[in-house]
Amino acid sequence: MTEPTETLAKGVITTRIADFRASLPHGGVLLGLDPGTKTIGTAISDAGWRFAGAGKTIRRGKFTVDKATLARLIAERAVKGIVMGLPLNMDASEGPRAQAARAMARNLADLGLPILLWDERWTTQAATRALIEQDMSRAKRVDRIDSAAAAMILQAAIDALSGAVL
Repeated sequence: MTEPTETLAKGVITTRIADFRASLPHGGVLLGLDPGTKTIGTAISDAGWRFAGAGKTIRRGKFTVDKATLARLIAERAVKGIVMGLPLNMDASEGPRAQAARAMARNLADLGLPILLWDERWTTQAATRALIEQDMSRAKRVDRIDSAAAAMILQAAIDALSGAVL
């Protein structure tokens, strides 16, 4: 099992909200990521950590291209930290998808931002239900589901951040 907080040469990767909070400046935009095998859903928070909104969905290609796309988004939005979905199994164990998310986090660490790995169990199902409740067609849901899930992941993390005790 991987340690809850991993300090790399360029940044911190953690599953602990207090460690993530301690590595952030006061406020600032956060980027939410829902990494999948075919796409990466993105979401952006406001600088005051009150709300998260779905961003664009990035079609996965070579990791260097995906990383460059994320780096541009980080620079454009002046992002201060990343919240990435960690797809745990229902028993909270880590399988291949969680290991892939951790590997992606380590590969993004050289961007110099703290990274919080957030339990994303049920977010895709919840996002799907929310989009269905909005009467969104199946075709539109396919394009927006990953970013909607990223927004749910990010919102849960910023809700926890606002209650984090240092």
